[in-house]
Amino acid sequence: MIRMTQLLISKQLDDYAAKYTTPESEALAALNRETHIKVPMSQMLSGHIQGATLQMISHMIRPKYVLEIGTYTGYSAICLAQGLHEDGVLHTIDINEELQDMSFRYICDAGLKDKIVQHIGDAKELIPGMHEKFDLVFIDADKQNYHLYYDLVFDKVPIGGFILADNVLFDGDVILPEKEQSNNARAIHVFNEKIRKDKRIEHVLLPVRDGIMIMRKIAD
Repeated sequence: MIRMTQLLISKQLDDYAAKYTTPESEALAALNRETHIKVPMSQMLSGHIQGATLQMISHMIRPKYVLEIGTYTGYSAICLAQGLHEDGVLHTIDINEELQDMSFRYICDAGLKDKIVQHIGDAKELIPGMHEKFDLVFIDADKQNYHLYYDLVFDKVPIGGFILADNVLFDGDVILPEKEQSNNARAIHVFNEKIRKDKRIEHVLLPVRDGIMIMRKIAD
């Protein structure tokens, strides 16, 4: 089956967009290469254009505290940390301890050892114990629990703060008839509907890569 997102932008236009986007840093380029060579499911990596988008958003917000749910190999954490306030810290959670050493190595290579705190464990259990007010949250973990992660972080985000969610187009499968959707695509569609109906936020679905939902909290 042809994936829907393959029709959103041609390879030529994608390459053109990459050409006219600030290049990856040396650390990010090396991490990109090693992830694709050595790590399973390398398509999970944010990559050049999405990473640059996350970095730009972070620079615009200048967050003091960032929470990322889903570290993988650390690419998006490095991008988001670039825009931190000078006293800022990014906390990133992943359940897979096997990639911790690799991601930490590149965090150090990017000069962010003192800016990024890695947590290994189940985000559902770890988030309630975090007491920071997060100016920016990035959700990019197991799709079945997006709705739960959103609920867990909402009260930890101040009014005016932002929540981002990745993969909200899920290869375009979110627009398929429900009976043709995978469990993950259906869960993402349910999450998107939840966001659409939540009057406490303003939101835009940005069709970058696999879709980023940008949410700004306007009420408790």
